Amino acid sequence: MHTFISRRDFVKVTALGAGGLLMGCYGGNKFDVIIRNGRIADGLGGVPFRADLGIRGDQIAAIGDLSGAKAKQVIDASGRLVTPGFIDIHTHTDVELLVNPRGESKIRQGVTTEVSGNCGSSPFPLLEADRVKMAERWMERYGVEVDWHDLDGLFHAFEQKGIGLNYATFTGHGDLRAFGVGLHDTMPTQDQMIKMEGALAQSMEQGSLGLSTGLEYAPGSYATTDELIKLSLMVARYGGVYATHMRNEDDTVEAAIAEAVEICRQAGVSTQISHLKACNKNNWHKVDGMLEQIDRSRENLPVDADRYPYTAWGTGLTSFLPLWARQGDTDEVLERLRNPETAQKIKTYAESRAQRIGGWDRVLISSCGGEDNKRFQGKYVLQCAEESDMTPVDFVQELLLSARNSVGVVGFAMDEENLEKVLAAPFTMIGSDGNAVAPYGVLGDGVPHPRYYGTFPRVLGHYARDKNVYPMAEAVKRMTSMPAEKLGFRDRGVLQEGKKADVVILNPETVIDKAVYTDPHQYPVGIEHVLVNGVVVIKNGEHTGATPGQILRHGR
Repeated sequence: MHTFISRRDFVKVTALGAGGLLMGCYGGNKFDVIIRNGRIADGLGGVPFRADLGIRGDQIAAIGDLSGAKAKQVIDASGRLVTPGFIDIHTHTDVELLVNPRGESKIRQGVTTEVSGNCGSSPFPLLEADRVKMAERWMERYGVEVDWHDLDGLFHAFEQKGIGLNYATFTGHGDLRAFGVGLHDTMPTQDQMIKMEGALAQSMEQGSLGLSTGLEYAPGSYATTDELIKLSLMVARYGGVYATHMRNEDDTVEAAIAEAVEICRQAGVSTQISHLKACNKNNWHKVDGMLEQIDRSRENLPVDADRYPYTAWGTGLTSFLPLWARQGDTDEVLERLRNPETAQKIKTYAESRAQRIGGWDRVLISSCGGEDNKRFQGKYVLQCAEESDMTPVDFVQELLLSARNSVGVVGFAMDEENLEKVLAAPFTMIGSDGNAVAPYGVLGDGVPHPRYYGTFPRVLGHYARDKNVYPMAEAVKRMTSMPAEKLGFRDRGVLQEGKKADVVILNPETVIDKAVYTDPHQYPVGIEHVLVNGVVVIKNGEHTGATPGQILRHGR
């Protein structure tokens, strides 16, 4: 069982360690890497200080005056900020690291640890029939073999391949429910509940961080609050985290927050609210109240949140279908789209949802299954419908049928002022909600949300430096020590002797994102060097090809 270190003790121990290091001089000592002349933002949010940093093996060995020391490799960080590697607390990376182990779009942002399995989705636990389907799908699309059923198997696949950054994951409730109950809107029997609890306990034993939910998606949406409390009790026993894509993020978002808080209270589980936001213009006024609601809960409960620095969300086009229409496997959903009676009900719902966001000209197609459908990528649904001489809802119906539901979309539904308020809230960390992709190869397909490439440099450059939402050192804290503490990563997230040498060297004057919605496959600038476990992975802005990433198992 994992025991969490308190925030007070976390800060106290780290500050004492750093203070002791600064008093020393290390002439004559030999290091593998020395980073000289930089300003160190240690991850705790304080004013950056000038010091050198020495690394031996995969650990930070010294911070202080290393002018007399020698090293196999010296990096001059003059005029640069030296920070802990960024921990992306909310990602969806899995198969991508088997396709391209470099983790290009993430490591070039300074992300050294991916935290996946969010929004109720993880490639485990798998029934054999589901493993076969997933294996066929991934082999056809990526040429990747799926030969695992549980978390140990997934971790083994990564370790055999070698990965460019560290990896940790939650257990997705949607996949857990598919494993134990199925894909339909039914209450679990006692035996099915026991099966889910057993699979969740097994995944926690194998190193899962906890449970994530996607309560706007099927089949996770079919769970009652009681079901989620029972599962979260299991997570709490292991000292894990409950991360939730809440049941609603627009019209009933306050009730969704209340449900998350109630699960936290009744299960005694540390809780993370994913990508906190209020969607659609008629709900923008709710953000102040939402932040107050969470703040009140934090007086006696461990509730935190994360957010990406954009005003558009990204998900699947099937989210425009009512929940009843999303039950079952892909063929069952497509049959409802073909049936004239059910199709009309679906289209009526889809149209109402589009109008709530502001119209089909606010929904951008980011990816499509089927070669003939690639021409729609990077265009808005309204534009595609007009080019196809169809109404938008008829176009959506035909596209989903043609692409077998494999359509990604980006929806412009949020307010910039609200975004800044959420980012500034003291409990908000930074999470990309994106995958590790690359501008080349099969991972360069589609027009993904720019958060895949730009989240962390955008927070640092646009919101911290340019808009002064908070100091850059505070932005670093929300990317490093805060997620490390939340997730129980005792050996990362702070630059301190004995910690793992996950390090970023960036130019605070130039760091910024370059990815945009219509042309997202662009690396940021200003992230000059990135070390993972003491190994240089990004050098002068270029990938070295090194893959020193480690699997981070909860509690080990």
